Amino acid sequence: MTILSQIVQDERTARMVLSMLVEPDDAVTGRLLGELGAQELFRIAEGDDAVPGLSTVDAQVWRAQFQRPDTRTLEENLVEAERAGTGTLIPGEKDWPSALDDLGDRRPYVLWTRGMTSFLARPLNDLVTITGARASTSYGEQVAGQLASDLAYAERIIVAGGAYGIEGAAHRAALATGGDTITVLANGVDRAYPAGHSELLGRVADDGLLVSEVAPGATPTRHRFIARARLMAALSTATVVVEAGARSGSMKVAQEAHQLGRSLGAVPGPVTSATSVGPHRLLHSGEARLVAGSTDLEQMIGQPVGSRGSVAAVRSRPAPSASRDARSVVEM
Repeated sequence: MTILSQIVQDERTARMVLSMLVEPDDAVTGRLLGELGAQELFRIAEGDDAVPGLSTVDAQVWRAQFQRPDTRTLEENLVEAERAGTGTLIPGEKDWPSALDDLGDRRPYVLWTRGMTSFLARPLNDLVTITGARASTSYGEQVAGQLASDLAYAERIIVAGGAYGIEGAAHRAALATGGDTITVLANGVDRAYPAGHSELLGRVADDGLLVSEVAPGATPTRHRFIARARLMAALSTATVVVEAGARSGSMKVAQEAHQLGRSLGAVPGPVTSATSVGPHRLLHSGEARLVAGSTDLEQMIGQPVGSRGSVAAVRSRPAPSASRDARSVVEM
């Protein structure tokens, strides 16, 4: 019977297999990976030696993740990933984003990619994350699009999660401007999620970059959405929140950015809108700076940002409130 250590003959393959077996942002796995490397991690996982830093009971729980795989299926998945043209990056390689090293033990095991991996090697100040509500208003989408366009004109890379609403608007604006954009996925880079954005994600794969820490074929889960937030925050010099509920994935990205010491901005919105609660909370707490246009973005990232207008101009128009359904949505 083939054992895992026979499959993982090098560090890259070991990290690829690890991403197929262990959920992202696993504290024990992250620590051991940093201390031992992936190949030694597998040796310990399949052996009887004590696991550094773990009690016997905790070691059994951790090892259980490595006892369930069908090794033949794993080998087939590795071959299929290669055929599909997906790429991988591991720490230390040329295009590996050193900004992710700021995550320490929470650094992803591997990055799966489709597209321009050179974007990840750009200086941190070149990347800005835009995130926000899926159940967004037309005001929010217009603001997100304008900010993304301004950043794209200034040759900045827009990072977002590819979701409906604010993030989709940011991606579309960047592409329409001829700019660069990265979509950080909570599923495999071979899957279009959400399905309604299959065309948009295809364009990003062709002209930008799709990136994920989970293997091809993986489906999105609540945990993977939550784990993705740290990547969206770490990749960029700044995160801008445009509309968000009080408890949402966008607020998780903001929290991660704040904890990493990255710049954090929030766009104000109508006080009557449920989608303004998140940004207003960030502004009230002092965690975020007010972003009302490209001038504020320039002050946040310390570099010029091309401007084709201001958020104030958008706000001067009647702002539609979020729909009844939007108010009830609790974002992932």
